Amino acid sequence: MGFIDSINTTLTDMFGPFGPLLAVGILGLFLILLTIPVLMNQKEDPLDKLRKANAAQKSKGKKNQLRQAQGSNKLEKYSNFLEPQNEEEYSAIRLKLLQAGYPSKTAVRTFHFVQFLLGLSGLALGTLYAMTIGATDDQTTTNLVLSILAPGVIGYMAPKYWVSRRQQAREEEIINGFPDALDMMLVCVEAGQSLDQSIIRVSEEIRSGFPALADEFSLVSQEMKAGKDRVSVLRDMSERVGVTDVASFVTVLIQSATFGTSVADALRVFSAEMRDKRVMRAEEAANKLPTKMTLATMLLTLPPLLVILIGPSVYGMSVMLAGANF
Repeated sequence: MGFIDSINTTLTDMFGPFGPLLAVGILGLFLILLTIPVLMNQKEDPLDKLRKANAAQKSKGKKNQLRQAQGSNKLEKYSNFLEPQNEEEYSAIRLKLLQAGYPSKTAVRTFHFVQFLLGLSGLALGTLYAMTIGATDDQTTTNLVLSILAPGVIGYMAPKYWVSRRQQAREEEIINGFPDALDMMLVCVEAGQSLDQSIIRVSEEIRSGFPALADEFSLVSQEMKAGKDRVSVLRDMSERVGVTDVASFVTVLIQSATFGTSVADALRVFSAEMRDKRVMRAEEAANKLPTKMTLATMLLTLPPLLVILIGPSVYGMSVMLAGANF
């Protein structure tokens, strides 16, 4: 205690009453300056690195979600105007877009927005045409109205026509590829794979030839992996596709799972029926061909034949009547 009292007395004599406090502050500052380099060279904890990486990924994901939300919210403000408020009408157009290959949640909104945009663009072009090129002296009110409204109606109906054509093409692609897919599925099941594994394998193998059917099988496998009930997954597939053959296939699988029968036997019988049905469709198309060609054959063959057969007689009669004196 005497040593500390002597130091305290010395500091008080040198720096006044605040001498000891000043000495403690200088000592603390010196210790801080010595520990700063040690803290700067300290290695980062791996757990801190992992936390920072996870935080960066989360922030990046939130930014991407915000960007996507901003992109989708551009039409969200007009959803009451662009989407049908009637539930049945909305379900019908939603199902039609699904069958055409547009599974997005905003497909209905985008479809009506494109219809509205093309309709207005058609009206603008029709008005511009009526005011410039079509502005003649003999232009009637009917022609004026038609020149303005016709492009608008065409622009408004064009998306609906496009979706209908896409739906028909997709259904035709699924119908043509379904027998081959069933044969491949039967081979996979008989080789020892489960139905889920065979669906995944079939979706990978037929993608190059029938991408629409491959997408449907891939979606079915993903929903099954997610834990959704197989019966509801198959029924959803049947509703999305809208093809009678697929609906029959789903019914066969559901009955096989309900009654506990062999899936391989059911697939074997059903694939044979699908092959026979494809042959029957080909024969039906071949039998329709002569009927469809009859009109074209008559239009392209009968006029030249009449010219060849009756032409010389008509020419001779014309010469004879020209040379006759009445």
